[in-house]
Amino acid sequence: MSHTCPRGGRGAPPYRHTMDSHLRHGGWPTPITSELVVRAAARLGEVCVDRTVDGDDVWWSESRPGEGGRSAVVRRSPDGTVTDVLPAPWNARTRVHEYGGGAWTVQEGTLWFTEFSDQRLYRLERGSDTPVPVTPEPEVASGVRHADLRTAEDSVLAVRETHPATGSAADVVNELVRIAPDGDAEVLVSGPDFISDPQLAPDGTTLAWLQWNHPDMPWDAAQLVVRTADGTETIVAGGPGESVVQPVWGADGSLWFLCDRTDVWSLYRRSPDGEEKLVLDVGSDIAAPQWVFGQSRYALLDDGRIVLAYGRDGADRLAVLEPGRELRELDLPYTAYRNVRGQGSAVVCLAAGPGSEAVVLRVDADKGNAEVLRPARDLGLAPEWFSRPEHVTFPTPDDGTGIGVAHALVYPPTNPEAPAPDGERPPLLVMVHGGPTSAAAPVLNLDVQYWTSRGFCVADVDYRGSTGYGRRYRDALRGRWGVVDLDDVVACARFLVDSGRVDPSRMAITGGSAGGYTTLAALTMRPGVFTAGASHYGVADLGALASDTHKFESRYLDGLVAPWPSGVDVYAERSPINHVDALDTPLAVFQGDEDEVVPPAQAEVIVAALREKGVPHAYRLFVGEQHGFRKAENIRAALDGELSFYAQVWGFDLPADEGIEPIPVTR
Repeated sequence: MSHTCPRGGRGAPPYRHTMDSHLRHGGWPTPITSELVVRAAARLGEVCVDRTVDGDDVWWSESRPGEGGRSAVVRRSPDGTVTDVLPAPWNARTRVHEYGGGAWTVQEGTLWFTEFSDQRLYRLERGSDTPVPVTPEPEVASGVRHADLRTAEDSVLAVRETHPATGSAADVVNELVRIAPDGDAEVLVSGPDFISDPQLAPDGTTLAWLQWNHPDMPWDAAQLVVRTADGTETIVAGGPGESVVQPVWGADGSLWFLCDRTDVWSLYRRSPDGEEKLVLDVGSDIAAPQWVFGQSRYALLDDGRIVLAYGRDGADRLAVLEPGRELRELDLPYTAYRNVRGQGSAVVCLAAGPGSEAVVLRVDADKGNAEVLRPARDLGLAPEWFSRPEHVTFPTPDDGTGIGVAHALVYPPTNPEAPAPDGERPPLLVMVHGGPTSAAAPVLNLDVQYWTSRGFCVADVDYRGSTGYGRRYRDALRGRWGVVDLDDVVACARFLVDSGRVDPSRMAITGGSAGGYTTLAALTMRPGVFTAGASHYGVADLGALASDTHKFESRYLDGLVAPWPSGVDVYAERSPINHVDALDTPLAVFQGDEDEVVPPAQAEVIVAALREKGVPHAYRLFVGEQHGFRKAENIRAALDGELSFYAQVWGFDLPADEGIEPIPVTR
């Protein structure tokens, strides 16, 4: 039969296909193709409000797969004019901590940024299209990197990371510096293993920053330090078992910050006389883990009010806190907020929801009115095409954590032109987020909709160790990575089977990085549950990761697994490469050849074991990709390759109109 599928884009032609009413789940024709996933796609990054004599400009960054994954910087003027400030091929992206963030900042129209290719700091004056290098060319390629940029009069504060020509991760030096336009750098803080969030007080001399040391990650323990003009340093918050994030100076000299000493990241204020007060505990996390620099979940408005985002039941809220009054939640159609920045009596932020990809949003704190400054791309599809997530809580083994439940966002198969075949349950795709200290987000993500519109049920699992549920839930993974995460993904799959929602014979697990580790570990150490899987740059050898990775994560596994190297036996026990004898599940492996976090050698050990055992498998090595794929053609190849792999393993046909080239499967 010929069908016309509902769309919604202005001037967009209808989507037409021929539908077989008996077509199996997984092979449904859909307009949500890999080409649509990357078409005009842009991952929005930091947001900045720049107050100039002509009014407030709003700036943001966009990572664009169609431009090789480069990060462009964009300015919206008060009259609504939107300009690409940083022309191609300039790429504002930093490699500090390898995950970056805070790669640029702006003051009165002048842009400071780290250029990805050489990691040098550059300056671009307003009206010019020619960036000028500020810092000298390093002796070692990309050996001196800059992040967490903050303007300070005519100079910039930055976290500087220096990599020697030889040595290990322990030899990398992180410092806080102040850099003048002529490149002269003054070291402000040196000694701690890690430093972030430099903040100058309104007096122009008092300095605050965050610091932490190995083996802690910033969400384990971080200290907030204040240095006065006479050089006196005081640790005002944080320490063992206490994480402090996102310090901000108030106009009156008070210091605001988020701290998790009550189990959740809550809002505190330290007055100018040093008195500390818990301002707001909403019973759930306001902050998120500091994987990247430059995050902000709250903003201080000019009139003393505070606008903040916080999570609850798997979704974010945006709310206003007025002095002496209760928290007022704003009624907005979004479920995730990032980079909340103040602008007078309003905030500018990134927002997304189940029916919307990320937008740049301005929200009036008085009326709650929202104005979209940078809309999401027009997908040309009606809302009926998009699967809406359901936040579910399911039972799981306690494992000695004292917590016997875990959470997931479950997306049912959704396609207005493809009624499900009678009596057939859909296949399940369990998605495992990275980190592992991260979380699923209930927003419109075409990487998910690609699957649900084809007839898959998708479960995005917040296993114990994920953020958004408090420190106790987050710490449940300490010493148990490779145990409780496996139990939770298995428990989620079985919960959905027992609920009658999915086909137990067609269940796949997929993930990238740490999610790839859980994928590989589930297939080798919990065999017999999943019938297929896909690892995207996944960790196969925990010992190799602990002994040969970048500085930021070089002691991460001390807390997640065991101290290294004294706990070498635990690492061996939980490494998928040591359990390949149990690996009899078809597996697709996708890897970047320049990955410094998880080198290709780890993927190739797994592939070699699959080949030796004769297990159906596929392997794609992407040239020029690092830890995560940024190029449009490679994003497409990974998506279509994974779908093609499942089609060959489970025996369903791919929609002919898409022209997907079957990925070679070795048996």
